[in-house]
Amino acid sequence: MNPLRPVILAAAASPRLRRAVTGLPLTAGIVERFVAGETRAELIEVARTLLGSGRMVSVDFLGENTTDRAQADATVSEYLSLIAELSALKRPALPGITATPVEVSVKLSALGQALPGDGPAVAAANLRTLCAAAARADVWVSVDAEDHTTTAATVATVLAARAEFPWLGAVVQAYLHRAEADCRSLSGPDSRVRLCKGAYREPAEVAFQRAAEVTDSYLRCLEVLMRGAGYPMVATHDPVPIVAAEQLARETGRGPGGFEHQMLYGVREDKQRRLAAAGTAVRVYVPYGSQWYGYLTRRLAERPANLTFFLRALVSKS
Repeated sequence: MNPLRPVILAAAASPRLRRAVTGLPLTAGIVERFVAGETRAELIEVARTLLGSGRMVSVDFLGENTTDRAQADATVSEYLSLIAELSALKRPALPGITATPVEVSVKLSALGQALPGDGPAVAAANLRTLCAAAARADVWVSVDAEDHTTTAATVATVLAARAEFPWLGAVVQAYLHRAEADCRSLSGPDSRVRLCKGAYREPAEVAFQRAAEVTDSYLRCLEVLMRGAGYPMVATHDPVPIVAAEQLARETGRGPGGFEHQMLYGVREDKQRRLAAAGTAVRVYVPYGSQWYGYLTRRLAERPANLTFFLRALVSKS
């Protein structure tokens, strides 16, 4: 695991450092690698290009930990507009793949989960509003995972919402000790589960700390999902689980439409294109918006190569 990960994730929580970094003129050019723009119009152009290349998209309007009802309402409004515009995009012809090519990813904390008093109920109601609009527009929705303090509430909200929207996607972070159990509870018939390694700073009491332990947990979770009745979404750039997913697909008889690979916008573009060209379902997680600081720092913490790119860009632009 990246030895600088704890330092970088601590920086993600620092308002002072956030103000300093976001105020640097040179930062914008660096952010463009990982974020599709600050406006919906910029995002739509990126999504159109990705769809045109035979890849699918999952779009995240950046923002989290909302403690203001008006901000939660504004987030819902933005997502409703986003869903409408995504639904109008030309969709790629993907032989053997029946997955919906356009999806939005939402964080319950951005929908009001942390509001005092009735926050969880507000977030659940807002999620239902988005799912209803998405169903009419033939757009999928997945609920992003956040830090471990929200995991139980998020899983409960997703399971409740699936009574009406069984296609609602859930996200499991493999570094959590509870990940394998969550995969089993969330992966029933018609379900969709995105499996990622995990991007937050978590204590040893709830999460594996060593990279090898996280990878082992990912592989155990992957086997649960690939042998289960749902639709696995394999969200990683690590070649070990990518190869394992392909092997499990062959063993379980899953065709090209039986699961999908997911990768981040701006990371391993070459691998994304190769997988898509081979007829494999590939979805790119595409964030946009002005609240990019937390997202960017988590990307830097995940992979040393990302941090190297960031530091090199800082030097070259100084």
